[in-house]
Parts: sequence; structure tokens; C-alpha cells
Amino acid sequence: MEHQTCILEELKQFVVDDAPPTVYYIPDFISEDEETFLLQQVYKSPRTKWTQLSGRRLQNWGGLPHPKGMVTEKIPDWLQQHCDKISSLGAFSGSTANHVLLNEYKEGEGIMPHEDGPLYHPTVTTISLGSHTLLDFYKPVGSLDADAPQTEESRYVFSLLVKPRSLLVLQDEMYKKLLHGIQACGEDTLTDKVLNLHAAGALQGETLTRGTRVSLTIRHVPKVLKAKFLLGRR
Repeated sequence: MEHQTCILEELKQFVVDDAPPTVYYIPDFISEDEETFLLQQVYKSPRTKWTQLSGRRLQNWGGLPHPKGMVTEKIPDWLQQHCDKISSLGAFSGSTANHVLLNEYKEGEGIMPHEDGPLYHPTVTTISLGSHTLLDFYKPVGSLDADAPQTEESRYVFSLLVKPRSLLVLQDEMYKKLLHGIQACGEDTLTDKVLNLHAAGALQGETLTRGTRVSLTIRHVPKVLKAKFLLGRR
């Protein structure tokens, strides 16, 4: 327990103080060589591992989360080592990451505001590869006054800049009470609504051009099923 507390204390230097509880932003969490290797492995993956959605494509590693439980699958070593590294920070309260959702966003692609929900331990950790993005945060629909418009624009609160090789950790209110999304655009002009400019080594007024970004969203799914158990029920 003492070791775990020390790790969490070490993480506190990366907290984004201006954001609601709790955001940790760690620049250069992985090296350029690690980033290059990870991208090589991503694009070496069998074509059958890719799922094409409107606006992005993804790979799913570790199993498919389900309300009844996730049937676990082995995570490849090239991802497992980063799951272990993040777990060792105490991000999942002593549990180990067992699921990776890999998203590829090409320039101009994004994702609608959403929440990660109750299937996961209430922590989401993301390693970014290849390009920056702006992650935008919103109040949920219905959280504003009844007579206020419930548009994305009116519900928008702030953004976080995530750069390549960084680790972003969202917990507590940031996980449970706010939605997050990515605007579908080709460049981002940084405003005072970006709360981690200093930590990300960026300047207000700067304009950044997006390239292809691969995100590794690493989480812990508490409810799992063993494949043998399912086979025995046939």
C-alpha cells in the first residue's frame, strides 16, 4: 500500500489543476522509438482486426466489453507492456488494464461527444501516436437550464491538447459527469479554453495542423468471463 501511495504521489505532479477532478497529462510518456514501433505493429495487424466506422476505424484488443461480462482474449505483448506500465502508476486502483481500444483518426476525422460508461473501471487512459488532437468536453444533454438550447456549442466547457507520445488519464468527475469528443477538422487554433497549454508545451493563438492520429485507449473491465466457462455451457 505504501508503494502504491508513492506512485500516486508521483503522478500528482502531472495533474491539470484548472480542470475538474481529475486529469493527469504526462508528456513524452513513451519515446519516439516506442511510438515508431507501436505504429509499425498497429499497421502490421491483420486486416480482419480493423472495424470501419463512419469517421474512423478501430481495433479491439482484450475482448468485447459486455454488461454480462467480457470474454477475455490475450493482449499482444507490444500492447501489454504499456498496459502494465500504466497499471503500475495506480491508475486502476490496484487492478491491471485488460482492454485496449485502438482508434485511427485521419486528418479531418473526429468522434461525437460520448461517455465511456459503467462497463469500465471509472478511469480512462490514452496514449496518442502520430499526431496531436484537441479533446473537447461537454456537459450532458439536459444538464443546462430547461429553457437553454441543448446544442453541442452551448454544452461545450473546455478542451485538452493531447500531443503525440503523451498519456492522458481521466478520473472522477471528468469520467463520470462530462462527455468528451473530437471535432472533425483539419487544424486546431489554441484558445484560453485549452486548459493544459503549458503542460503540453503549447502557446495560446498557435495553430496546429492535424495528421493521422492513432489513440490507444487503455482501460480495466472489472466484469470478465472465462472462455472455458462459456464453452461448458453450450
